Amino acid sequence: MNKIPPTIAHPASDEIDLFELAHGLWKHRVLVFTCAAIATILGIGYAMFAPQVYQASSVLRPVELNELDALNRSEVYPLSPADALSKVALQLDSYDTRLGFFNANATLFETYQRPGQSQERSFDAFDRSLVSQVLPDPKNSTAPGTYIRLEMQYPQGGGGVAILNGFVDYAIARHRERVAADIKVIVNNRLAELGRKIDAARENYENEKSAKIARLLESDAIKRGQLQDELGALREEMAKERSHRLAQLAEAIAIARSVGITRPTTPSAMGGASQVTEMSQQTVPLFFMGTQVLEAERAVLQQRSSDDVTNERVAEINRKLRLLEVNREVDALKTRGNEDMFLQDVEWLRTETTRLRALNLDMGGLQLATIDRPAQEPLAPIKPRKAFVVALSLLTGLMLGVLVAMERYFASLRRGLPRGR
Repeated sequence: MNKIPPTIAHPASDEIDLFELAHGLWKHRVLVFTCAAIATILGIGYAMFAPQVYQASSVLRPVELNELDALNRSEVYPLSPADALSKVALQLDSYDTRLGFFNANATLFETYQRPGQSQERSFDAFDRSLVSQVLPDPKNSTAPGTYIRLEMQYPQGGGGVAILNGFVDYAIARHRERVAADIKVIVNNRLAELGRKIDAARENYENEKSAKIARLLESDAIKRGQLQDELGALREEMAKERSHRLAQLAEAIAIARSVGITRPTTPSAMGGASQVTEMSQQTVPLFFMGTQVLEAERAVLQQRSSDDVTNERVAEINRKLRLLEVNREVDALKTRGNEDMFLQDVEWLRTETTRLRALNLDMGGLQLATIDRPAQEPLAPIKPRKAFVVALSLLTGLMLGVLVAMERYFASLRRGLPRGR
C-alpha cells in the first residue's frame, strides 16, 4: 500500500519576486501597448489640433550720445542715453500706456475679442501676453539695464508682430510727448521765475530811485534852509549896521553943525599946517565930512529899502538859492523813459529769457531708444511643442498601462488564479 507523503506547508512570504512580476507584466503587454497607443494618439491629436501660440520679440538699446546732444545743450532737460532707455522701459511696463495703445488700435485686437467677452478682459489678455525685461549687456556686465527685451505671445493669425512693433513705437512716441511736455513746463516755470526776478529788480530800482529823489530833495531843502537862515542873519546884521551908521551920522551932523562945518575938511585945514602935524594913519572924525555930505548919506540910508547890495555874501546866497529851486538830477530821474535800461544785475536774466524764448528743439525727431531688433514673423509656434507632447503622451500611456497590468497581476495572485492569461 502506497503512502501519501504529507503536504508540507510553506509559509507565505511578503516579498515580491521581480522576475515573476516582469513575467506577469509581459503577459499583459497587449494592455500596456494599447494604453500607450491610445495616449500617444490623444497626444498627437492635441498637438495637431490645439491652438498654436506664437511669440514675437523686440530688442531696444540706448541711443547714441549725439542723438541727445541738442537736448542736453539746452540745459533745460539733461538726459543721458541710459536714463532715456530706463524711462522708455517704464513706459513699456505702464498700464496706462498699454491701455492707451489698446484703445487707440482696436482693429488690431479683434482676435483677442471673444463673443460675450468684455473689452476689459480682452485688454487683460493682451496685457498678460506682454513681457518686458531690462537686461544687462553681456559685453558690459557692470552697466545694468543696457537693453530691453519685449516679448509677446499671440494666437495664430493674431497679428502679434504688427501689435508689438506698433506698441514699441507708441510707447517711445508717448514718452517723447511726455519729455516735450516736461520741457514746456520747465521752460515756462523758468521764464516765470526770471520774470519775477526782473520784476523784483524793477521794484528795487523804483524804491532806490524814490529814495534817491527823496534824499536829493531833502538835501536841497536842508541847504535852502541853511542859506535862508544865513541870509536872514546877514540882513538882520546889515539892518543893525545901518541903524548904527544912522546914529553915527546923526551925532556927526550935530557936531559938524556946532563947529560950522558944512563941507568936507580936515583938522589941518582948520588948525593950520604949521601948527598941526597929521598922522597918516590917524582916523579923521566923521563930522569933518561936513553937514552936507553927512545929511546926504543919512538921507540915502533912510530911503534904502534893502541892504542886500552892501554885502557880496547876500548875492552869493541868492545865487545858491536860485540854483536850489530846480534839481536837475531829480528832474532827470523823474523823466526817465525806458527805466528798464537802468536796472542793475539783470543783463543775464534778460539773456536767459531771450535764450529760453528762442529755444526751438525738434522734439519730433528726438530719439529716446534705438530699436535694435524689431519684431519679425516667427518661423514656428512655441506652443504646443509637438514632439514634447507626443513623447509625454507615450510615456504617460506606458505608465498607465504598466499600472493597470500590475493591478491585474496582483489581483490574480489574491484570487489564487493561475498567473497565465
